Amino acid sequence: MKKWTRKGDLVLGRFDRQEAAVVRGLVSQIQDMLLARAEEAPQDELSELTGIRTGPSTPPDDPILGRLLPDFHRLDPDAPDPAEVDSANALRSLHEPELLDQKTGAAEVVLGTCPPDGGEVRLEPAQAEAWLSSLNDVRLALGTALDVRDDMPEDLPPDDPRSPHLGVYQWLTWVQETLVEAVMD
Repeated sequence: MKKWTRKGDLVLGRFDRQEAAVVRGLVSQIQDMLLARAEEAPQDELSELTGIRTGPSTPPDDPILGRLLPDFHRLDPDAPDPAEVDSANALRSLHEPELLDQKTGAAEVVLGTCPPDGGEVRLEPAQAEAWLSSLNDVRLALGTALDVRDDMPEDLPPDDPRSPHLGVYQWLTWVQETLVEAVMD
């Protein structure tokens, strides 16, 4: 991929077949995880009558989903107050469905604009924002799975099973950075 560029209001990029497959595959995986989480939402008659959706009230057990759907209220890690826990759970229940909609919607934009066989990507401003959001989610998920830290070396030993995946993480970081530059241009 060449870095993203801007032409008028459009942001332009080009992916070869393999790059498009990587982006589409990773975005699809994250979207599937988020949709599965959305299905965990309790179904109740009041929600159906009012149209007010609620989500799960407890944080996800999966560390990747926990990174993508952080707590809406930070608890005291040493001694969380039960009232604080109830408040955090209520906030999650109220706001998580909207966050899931935003994240899955952004993923849908990427999947709809990234050609399966590679090629040019032409993004309007809102689509570019969706790409930024979705790429960020993929990087957060991959970074969590790889246990990426600030003190991690640029290259891992070849026998480290994370080594090939770290290269994908670094490439996605570059894709996101050049997209930010093109959007800001």
